[in-house]
Amino acid sequence: MTVYQQAQREGQDVVRAAILDTATHLLASEGPAALTVRRISGAAGCSTKVIYTLFGGKDGLAEALWLEGFARFEQRLLSVPGDDPLARLLAGIAAYRAYALDEPDYYRVMFQGAVSGFEPGNEAAQAARRTFDLLVTWVQRCLDDGRLRGAAAVEISDVLWMAMHGAVSLEISGYFEPEEAEARFRLLWTSVLHPFLAPDERIS
Repeated sequence: MTVYQQAQREGQDVVRAAILDTATHLLASEGPAALTVRRISGAAGCSTKVIYTLFGGKDGLAEALWLEGFARFEQRLLSVPGDDPLARLLAGIAAYRAYALDEPDYYRVMFQGAVSGFEPGNEAAQAARRTFDLLVTWVQRCLDDGRLRGAAAVEISDVLWMAMHGAVSLEISGYFEPEEAEARFRLLWTSVLHPFLAPDERIS
């Protein structure tokens, strides 16, 4: 039974997700040249008509990959628990890395330009912005609570995001072993946050 046939039993949303997953795997294993309607339909086990119906062609599929990746990323970040502002921020930092490791193909589409020539439209750009705004919100709550200080929420969020993205991009590209990468990731984000911690604040 093909991926498409299995998904078809569960409804159109599952079919759509299965095709997108197939497309991201092809991108990761074969590169951007594999992102053709014919190649994806063959790998998924469906007709090209299904892809044209759901996505309108290659450009629509690329946009859908971006949106799906950020939808999954947003759900991961929204599921971060914690009433304590600093604890929630730290859990969100961990969730960023966990998402990249769990969904490396989507991460490459979202942040590493895996789809050559793709320019996100307004809806896609807003989806990306929402995830960054979550980080800004968490940092702002730490500032409001007196746990962080010394810079605006956007500035702190920018340097955190730069650090996190650099670390996980190297990790999913195979430059570090998982255990080593986890230790380096923690060292990096604690180093970034340290100048902004309140005097009596500690990260355990």
